[in-house]
Amino acid sequence: MGNQLEMKRTPEQLLRQNASTDRGKGATVFQPLSTGATFALTEKAPADKIPLITAGYGRSESQDGGVFKWNFPLLGTYWIAADVLIQQIGAKEGGLDKLKGKKITLVYHDSPYGKEPIPLLQERARMHGFELQLLPVTAPGVEQKATWLQVRQSRPDYVLLWGWGVMNSTAIKEAQATGYPREKMYGVWWAGAEPDVKDVGEGAKGYNAVTMQHGAEPGSKVVKDVLAQVHAKGQGTGPKDEVGSVLYMRGLISSMLAVEGVKRAQEKYGKGKVMSGEQVRWGLENLALEQKKLDGMGFAGVMRPVSTSCFDHVGANWARVHTWDGSKWKFTSDWLQADQQIIKPLVKAASEKYAGEKKLIRRTSADCQS
Repeated sequence: MGNQLEMKRTPEQLLRQNASTDRGKGATVFQPLSTGATFALTEKAPADKIPLITAGYGRSESQDGGVFKWNFPLLGTYWIAADVLIQQIGAKEGGLDKLKGKKITLVYHDSPYGKEPIPLLQERARMHGFELQLLPVTAPGVEQKATWLQVRQSRPDYVLLWGWGVMNSTAIKEAQATGYPREKMYGVWWAGAEPDVKDVGEGAKGYNAVTMQHGAEPGSKVVKDVLAQVHAKGQGTGPKDEVGSVLYMRGLISSMLAVEGVKRAQEKYGKGKVMSGEQVRWGLENLALEQKKLDGMGFAGVMRPVSTSCFDHVGANWARVHTWDGSKWKFTSDWLQADQQIIKPLVKAASEKYAGEKKLIRRTSADCQS
């Protein structure tokens, strides 16, 4: 997003602008839209003084603003996603204690992204006594027959899918071919959108995925506003029938978070002024998106409040699970809150290790004032 932020741009234009690498110079905030890119940009952000919004992706330990001053994994990290999935599976079994002796297999994209949930899952396995099987898949993931032969042989009680793009639909098709029940499969939120299941259709029925709070939201007010104020006026930049879909909502919410970070900064540094990256960083770590405000923007029923601080750069740790019914996604769980008593020690250990490797000094409260 360029430093001449135009508040009247449509959500679609904002998302396209956020993703544009041509606007890196002089940016006030940047959204890499890639975990791999986030790992690389984390090294550059402190020198460039440009905050990174990595909503639902990136480094899980970057929720620690004391070390990762410029990273904002708003709304959720992969450790939050993995924790919620284990909670949901535990609830399905009648309690987390019932996971003892079970086998859970992680089929994952063999990349930093795919490896992100492993520390959390290993900790949960230690706590509850389930066996964790790790099966990496080489990108792009179009060849998985050997992987699913291992699944068929090991007969896990549940499979977690940490894929992206064609890997996801391929995994579901292979599960169908080998007879693995789709209702025992749970994907991360990047494996839980319409493109992941539409080509499989009825064959994907019963497949579950954690959501980054939202799912497909065609009936929400914000979607109706986009259709009325953007597409009805011929200003839409993408297919009209995708408005309100899972990935569209993710882009819409990501853009909203960037705009609200700038607006929050303007409250302190001057409304109507162009904000620097440092000023927007302050805005992003002082977000206070209460439910009333979210509802007023059209996000009623779509997402929960977001409240960040100098040391908490994630702002929310709630998620839900939705299930594909053969033609559409339907929520099949209540709101689930990730267990910070498990996640915080992992975050602290990983962030302290990173700080030691990079010779970083943890921020003090004084550093949070400006």
